[in-house]
Amino acid sequence: MYDLSSAVWRKSSQSMNGDCVEFAPLAEVVGVRDSKDPTGPVLVFTRSQWRAFVDGAKDGDFGSR
Repeated sequence: MYDLSSAVWRKSSQSMNGDCVEFAPLAEVVGVRDSKDPTGPVLVFTRSQWRAFVDGAKDGDFGSR
């Protein structure tokens, strides 16, 4: 379990309507949550997993809208 009480949540600058995921980079992991449900569940990824996801998104690995 990770202490997320001091997490600073950010969302993508590409978020048009505010309905997006938010992420919080911490020392060892990155937390990810639904911006519409800030008290809801949080997924936690290692920094290398998060980097692979971001790189894949930038490269178009997940398709388009």
